Amino acid sequence: MDIRMDVTREERSIRPGEVAWSPSAERIAGARISGFIDWLQATSRCEATSYESLWEWSVARPEEFWVSLKDYFAVQMTGDGPVLASREMPLAGWFPGRRLNYVDTVLSHTASSRPAIIDDSEPGGPGPRTISWTELGHQVAALSNWLRDRGVGEGDRVVGYLPNVAETVIAFLATASVGATWACCGQDYQPEAVVDRLGQLAPVVLITADGYRFGGREVDRLALLPALQAGMPTLREVLVVDRLRSGTSVPAGTTAWAEAVAGDGLAMTTAHVPFDHPLWVLFSSGTTGKPKGFVHGHGGVVLEHLKALALHLDLGPSDTYLWYTSPSWMVWNSLVSGLLVGATIVCYDGSPSYPTDDALWALAARHEVTALGTSPAYLQACARAGRSPGTDHDLGRLRVLGATGSVVPAELYSWVADHVGRDVPLASVTGGTDVASGFAGFVPILPVRAGEITAAYLGVALDSWDDDGRSLRDAVGELVVTQPMPSMPTRFWNDDDGARYREAYFETYPGVWRHGDLVTITGRNTVIVHGRSDSTLNRNGIRMGTADIYRVVEELPEVQEALVIGAEQQNGEYWMPLFVTLSDRADLDDELRGRILRRIREALSSRVVPDDVIAVRGIPHTRTGKKLEVPVKRILQGDDVATVAEARSIDDPSLLDAFVRYAATRIANTSSSGV
Repeated sequence: MDIRMDVTREERSIRPGEVAWSPSAERIAGARISGFIDWLQATSRCEATSYESLWEWSVARPEEFWVSLKDYFAVQMTGDGPVLASREMPLAGWFPGRRLNYVDTVLSHTASSRPAIIDDSEPGGPGPRTISWTELGHQVAALSNWLRDRGVGEGDRVVGYLPNVAETVIAFLATASVGATWACCGQDYQPEAVVDRLGQLAPVVLITADGYRFGGREVDRLALLPALQAGMPTLREVLVVDRLRSGTSVPAGTTAWAEAVAGDGLAMTTAHVPFDHPLWVLFSSGTTGKPKGFVHGHGGVVLEHLKALALHLDLGPSDTYLWYTSPSWMVWNSLVSGLLVGATIVCYDGSPSYPTDDALWALAARHEVTALGTSPAYLQACARAGRSPGTDHDLGRLRVLGATGSVVPAELYSWVADHVGRDVPLASVTGGTDVASGFAGFVPILPVRAGEITAAYLGVALDSWDDDGRSLRDAVGELVVTQPMPSMPTRFWNDDDGARYREAYFETYPGVWRHGDLVTITGRNTVIVHGRSDSTLNRNGIRMGTADIYRVVEELPEVQEALVIGAEQQNGEYWMPLFVTLSDRADLDDELRGRILRRIREALSSRVVPDDVIAVRGIPHTRTGKKLEVPVKRILQGDDVATVAEARSIDDPSLLDAFVRYAATRIANTSSSGV
């Protein structure tokens, strides 16, 4: 029977701050967080009866909260010791003396009769494939033993250059099972960007695919393998996943994936490692130089992701979880952690807009997805294209629609209610690669308000501070976290004394995490995000540092200097222009503009190609030589130049005039076009 979502009612306009969705009594009673509250009361651990009182307990008594979470989800740990050695940040010590392995919690669900992984692709690809929990356990065990046979274990790094496919999940789990550390880049990255990240780790094994499909094209990646090997000379083994070639031979000196996972009847014993033993390294965008590597421990990720996925996203063993993402982004890590709660996860390596602009909705319908995640930009594009996914596709099992990567404009809440489903909450989340999770997001027992994030996550002592460290309500301030979270990085890679870590998060407010987002916490404890207070590019959920773009653009002989800006617009768009200062004999004609864009596409990624290239007389700097990225961003967002930059701090204040004129022209053109 073809069941469609209820989207036939009269459309309604939901204004910012108005309730866009409220949970029914049935949904509240069935929510996993309600079960957690009941269990806390039954075991006399906490008397909370509401989310607000539960959150207050979780941040006032973090030791009691996190050990209760461990016990509730029956996380397997050995050893003894306190829950928290010290609340002092940074580097608070969680569960010292305890040992565990992330993979044990995943494989505790192998008795499930539902699929563990659904792997799908664009038309013409190998999907869909279904991998049972039994088969998942078998392949993880086989690859785990393959790694061990080659001497890979605790202290080693295994890295991936892979699309979002089932093999990427299996490779990560096998790596974690032997106590080695995982890191990965999606295959839209070019070798320079990959080596900048993965090369830091001195990896011993590289797992790569022969290519991927995107937008109707097959993108071959085997030709890039020599450049990757040259940039990572510590490699001892290379595994090649067959994604495009359908069984043809792999390059000399490498091993085919099928061979590595072909063992029969192999037993696996996971390495029980300390709570903070490195599970994976996630990378910053590289705004001010080489990307920083965030090291996250097994235990912190297990507890944080169980909390975020089970209690906030309300996922469990009966759910099918799809979040459109790439292995370069921490959302991929969250997607994989759907396995921690026993959910079926969907891996997809194609475009969300091919062969039609609603392909992601078709994918969700095909696999009866219950929790779907995407970017606000994709939702905005579907809305502008006049799509009505709830009418056009069978989304009858969809219970929640997640969105992250940028600010969700208030008008999208109306579109979701009218064209996806009145009982499908739009769950906006804010967080970071830094903590591999969220700071604030959806709470299934609370209403959702348009343009606002529902509440701070459990265990996150979230606040908004002014420059003097005073807490703010109903005013814009810096997002801070005043108590440690288990998933905060254990350290930065190659930062043995912790100096770079402290400088990045604890220099502004000593002992308090300053994240770099501007937020308003309202009087009803909802959170409004206003964008980054730094200059990280974050287009469609793909984070990229400005330094990456400068490196490749400024290599061109005609370009003296460049400035790239990612500016969130009031209508929800993300505008990313590139400003260039040219050499005396160069003109910004179509040929040079095309060469600049092609250079970015080929050296970095097609997903960070700027929207426009504009020639300017010069790039403004601080007196110490730093490009004025944030002030220019605010100018492009319509702020008065006098409020965003102090003239005495700029090497040539007159250079800002060109950006003011550009912003005014674009705003006028946008207004006249009715956008």
